[in-house]
Amino acid sequence: MFGITPYRRNNWSPANIIRDMDEFEKSFFGGRCMPAFGTDVTENEDGYLLQTDLPGFSKEEIKIEVNGDVLTVSAEHKSQDEQKDSDRFVRRERTYGRYTRSFEVTDVDLDRITAKYENGVLSLNLPKKAEVKPETRSIAID
Repeated sequence: MFGITPYRRNNWSPANIIRDMDEFEKSFFGGRCMPAFGTDVTENEDGYLLQTDLPGFSKEEIKIEVNGDVLTVSAEHKSQDEQKDSDRFVRRERTYGRYTRSFEVTDVDLDRITAKYENGVLSLNLPKKAEVKPETRSIAID
């Protein structure tokens, strides 16, 4: 009887549509979809701080790349199919797969980006490019 869902009135609102699409996606893919990871970006006068939740990943599973003006953060869990003959899953909810997010970094000094991974949170310090001010000089008249 696990597939039976109670009747509910259809209220057409954006929240209900999003919830219904989320439920459809979970039922279609068996609840094994990997959502995008949560990211906060804060700005100060020197640059930006990008903090991304990546719980359960090791540093070796995280990759940060810059291609042009696009910074891409990706992390991948490989499936561990090693299972003893005596072990049997009753329920398996831990997901394996690849997460990817990309960010535009047009006004960031790409050579000074630093990264730190601690307690499941990846922190990227993205310093702003130095502002180029035109040089003013006087020209003598002959």
